[in-house]
Amino acid sequence: MPSCLRRTKVFAGSSHPELAALVTTRLGVEPAKATLSQFKNKETSVEIGVSVRNEDVFIIQSGSSKINDSLMELLIMINACKGSSAERITAVIPYFPYSKQSKKKKHRGAIAAKLVANILAISGVDHIITMDLHASQMQGFFNRPVDNLYAEPTIAQWITDNVDDWENGVVVSKNAGGAKRVTSLADRLNIDFALIHKDRTRPGHAIDPDHSLSNPENIYNRLEDEDDDYDDDLVDAETGHGILRATAGADETPMMTLVGDVDGRVCFIVDDMIDGCHSFLEAADNLVSHGAKEVYIIATHGILSGDSLRQIEECTNVHRVVVTNTYPIPAEKRALSPKLKVLDISATLAEAIRRTHNGESISYLFSQVPKSL
Repeated sequence: MPSCLRRTKVFAGSSHPELAALVTTRLGVEPAKATLSQFKNKETSVEIGVSVRNEDVFIIQSGSSKINDSLMELLIMINACKGSSAERITAVIPYFPYSKQSKKKKHRGAIAAKLVANILAISGVDHIITMDLHASQMQGFFNRPVDNLYAEPTIAQWITDNVDDWENGVVVSKNAGGAKRVTSLADRLNIDFALIHKDRTRPGHAIDPDHSLSNPENIYNRLEDEDDDYDDDLVDAETGHGILRATAGADETPMMTLVGDVDGRVCFIVDDMIDGCHSFLEAADNLVSHGAKEVYIIATHGILSGDSLRQIEECTNVHRVVVTNTYPIPAEKRALSPKLKVLDISATLAEAIRRTHNGESISYLFSQVPKSL
């Protein structure tokens, strides 16, 4: 083991073995031995196979399609290391589970992301490293130190290296809530940005009574909502069928307003994650109708639930979809669309682990892509 990682153990959960292998390879270490399994009744079992007494422990476990199993496995691994006298336990969670539920979307709803933060603390975690939280204020949910890394430097580098005429491009937010993220990337690339505003309150559109404009709080929530695919992504827990929140006529389309000039320019629709793709495809269609030359969909977390990738492949207005490998995408799913490009983010995570262990600042990673360890 390199001298920079003495008395350190790096464990890999079962949610994303490909990413864990890339990170440990960059660190020059082997994943510490742990037996991860399930009983016949689907309870998760964890057995730590090496001594962690007075060791600096890092556990790499991202969200996955089996989100609840992955989360429970992480909690048990943390607790097992805590009970084995680890000096410090850092959970490396590239895609934070339940991050879409960072505020109440409906009356009598739950802030599930805060619940997960509380459970992690109870399990015994000392520090959390994650990437591109759905809402930056989620860091306030924790009573432990949280390092929220950004994929923006990696994404910006890919754009400058692989997109022709990017200097004349436009970074686009598909809703008002994502404007801050979009302007940050636009400033880094020194190009223009644009905004698509979708108004569901115009005449001729079905309106959910819970979102009536008679309540000022709902006006604020509509402007702040960063996830206009939220309802599209919901399925019934028993049937697995989609849940329809409001019904609109077949001839009704969203009232979308584009703020900015995209005529004859390359457009980059940017968000933190792509789960359902409905709003992304609507935005792409809108941009092309205003003269956009090419449309790229870019997100940190490529969840791509259901047949999202197939829909993107069939959409002629989308030139490419670019995501990072924070979330596991099976090889068979990647093969569904040649438009999909997955960027490797392991260098940033590995450098964050190294700097955390050595007590160094990680602010460098907010603006730079690490070259090597």
